Amino acid sequence: MNEPQDSKVRSLDARSLRGIAHPLRMRLLDALRFGGPATASQLAQKLGESSGATSYHLRQLAAHGFVEDAPEHGKGRERWWKAAQRGLTFDDSLLQDENPEVRGAADIYLHQTATAQLGNLSTWLGTLHTWPEEWSRSWDMSSATLRLTPELTREFVEKMHSLVDEYRDLATTENDPEAAQVRIHTHAFPITTD
Repeated sequence: MNEPQDSKVRSLDARSLRGIAHPLRMRLLDALRFGGPATASQLAQKLGESSGATSYHLRQLAAHGFVEDAPEHGKGRERWWKAAQRGLTFDDSLLQDENPEVRGAADIYLHQTATAQLGNLSTWLGTLHTWPEEWSRSWDMSSATLRLTPELTREFVEKMHSLVDEYRDLATTENDPEAAQVRIHTHAFPITTD
């Protein structure tokens, strides 16, 4: 099973954003965060990449503090990696940074995050039939459109995050045979009616 990771959530800044805003790096970090420690070769096989590419990008992630050695897994010459934090937060001010490289990295990061979330949902829909019946009655894919001000939207988002944190604190142990990792995606954004 997966080992508990450091409970820190890291806030991205201009420097760290440049270190993570790459499609393969984001996939590698997610694989380590949700799949547990692994070697570059294992990750290459899992993600359909070359071990040279995964090794290079893992070193880049390590240089920016996103991943670290997991020597407790190493038996021999292969280097094991693990995620250094359990999550990341994004500061919207990065989208208005004076440096166009930072704005570009912010854009890449957000679009890759959206793509990964859509991939998570598609994978679930494609494998739904393989899960026990209890899970097929426990999932949600819903949509709601509300008429809110920016202030009410911020309040709503804060309450959603608070609820997620409340359930994170209630999380079952890894020894519970009925428990599984559950992905929660939240999206709140204005739309036009044209």
